[in-house]
Amino acid sequence: MRAAILDDYQNVVLEMVDWSPVTGDVDITVFNDHLSDEDEIAARLEDFEIILVMRERTPFTRTLFEKLPKLKLLVTSGMRNRGIDTVAAKEHGVFVAGTPSVGSSTSELTWGLILALARQIPREDHDVREGGWQKTVGVDIKGATLGVIGLGRVGSVVARVGDAFGMNVIAWSQNLTQERCDEFNARLVTKDELFAQSDFVTVHLLLGERSRGSIGAHELGLMKRSAFFINTARGPIVDEVALIEVLENNRIAGAALDVFDVEPLPLDHPFRRLENTVITPHLGYVSVENYQGFYGGMVDDIRAWLAGAPINVMSAD
Repeated sequence: MRAAILDDYQNVVLEMVDWSPVTGDVDITVFNDHLSDEDEIAARLEDFEIILVMRERTPFTRTLFEKLPKLKLLVTSGMRNRGIDTVAAKEHGVFVAGTPSVGSSTSELTWGLILALARQIPREDHDVREGGWQKTVGVDIKGATLGVIGLGRVGSVVARVGDAFGMNVIAWSQNLTQERCDEFNARLVTKDELFAQSDFVTVHLLLGERSRGSIGAHELGLMKRSAFFINTARGPIVDEVALIEVLENNRIAGAALDVFDVEPLPLDHPFRRLENTVITPHLGYVSVENYQGFYGGMVDDIRAWLAGAPINVMSAD
């Protein structure tokens, strides 16, 4: 039986965990590049019975399942992947499984990005390497207002750290309550109040029909010129065109972005040239511990499925 591991950008998958429990039954092929065209994806994967994917990196649509008649097992990192049509998978006889994740790496990266913006760390690092010295003036985060959009697993950790830094933490999401906010010493505000009052706005929503495009020109237009915007959730939550416009016109102080509408980010994308941005290549989940959880879980999923006792089942929507 053949298994394909997709999008191993760093070429580290086979080193992260012990694959020997399945290599006696499965021939593993690793792909380091990313394909976006569905026909090219289908042509590459048509002979594989097992496919292992990183969450929401490669969409598995109904039409793609139709082009992969040999596929029997699809394993994704994490226990949620909105890029997989689980109904179509079931109809095509494809079993879909997920894996555990550490869950702390995205919140940690968020704080790295907030501090990078506040103290202009990437710009100063680059300037020192080029022979310069002290070109920017940073801002303190103590006493500043941190606006957290979404107090779920990631957002709640971000809020707790902000409180520890002495920030004034405010929060909003569609169904958020003050009772939930009280757990993290945060104050519940309206969406407009959050954007208008915050010195740092950080996004931690799940991508869905309600959240897609929910941060646009109106919300960004409410922000202070001195405020910063951070997104480590999902790119399509934010109107990318509107964000580019406010950054190009310096209507906010800057943005730190780990997620984008199209990934990998196109070479000619405006975010690559804007000086008031810090951009990272979707590193939120990229840590040794998280990868070990993901790929170790994939080994376990394959073993269990081969034994006829599948685990980590992802049910059809």
